[in-house]
Amino acid sequence: MNEPQLQSTLTCPECGHAQVGQMPTDACQWFYECSACRTLLKPKPGDCCVYCSYGTVPCLPVQAGNSCCE
Repeated sequence: MNEPQLQSTLTCPECGHAQVGQMPTDACQWFYECSACRTLLKPKPGDCCVYCSYGTVPCLPVQAGNSCCE
């Protein structure tokens, strides 16, 4: 099994700003405020967190093979 990746680059769908973020290890992150345009990002329908929707790496539970944050 691969080591989990704890960093993911989140890209804002409104302004395109990309920023590396550190994923929480004990919970999913449902909201993220873009540091450039201040848009509040929320997960897309069917996704469990902002990392699964806008990140280059999905959240830790998904990396581990689970379907969602539990």
